[in-house]
Amino acid sequence: MEDAKTIINEAKTKMQKAHEALDRDLGGIRAGRANASLLNRVMVDYYGAQTPLNQVASISIPEARVILITPFDKSALENIEKGIYEADLGISPTNDGNAIRLAVPALTEERRQEIAKQVKATGEQGKVAIRNVRREAMDALKKSHKADEITDDEFHKFEEQAQKVTDDAIKVVDQKVAEKEKEVVSG
Repeated sequence: MEDAKTIINEAKTKMQKAHEALDRDLGGIRAGRANASLLNRVMVDYYGAQTPLNQVASISIPEARVILITPFDKSALENIEKGIYEADLGISPTNDGNAIRLAVPALTEERRQEIAKQVKATGEQGKVAIRNVRREAMDALKKSHKADEITDDEFHKFEEQAQKVTDDAIKVVDQKVAEKEKEVVSG
């Protein structure tokens, strides 16, 4: 019986990780507004090591459509600029010798709709990941049931718990996707 509880708890943990991955993916989607999370996937060659941008520079938003990147070490400025180009953000950096500015362009209505579709697709990937976790948990529960480690009643109870955890996790995904779509469409 403890084993079945462990299966449910592991499923919850894995679903939480799917939510975190969704947050990262949605954070990288440009919504027409300056947002530091756009730079999360930017890696900089810093003294021979690939380092996340936020570890070599401070990132601020001085205006609604501008991201200001100020390196802690001025010698890293060119590498930061190169890292931004390599991350293919769709925004060209402007280097003034002390800092880098990224001007986030306003989105056209057509582009907003494309990005909204991308947000939905990302949300669907998150749901698929959560359903895969549920399937793994159900398989483990069935295995325990066949091995007579849990009774029929316990099996059905844990099966319902696994479904409830899944439903709750999918509601969270839907909520996050709806928030991001609203952000994208309203600009």
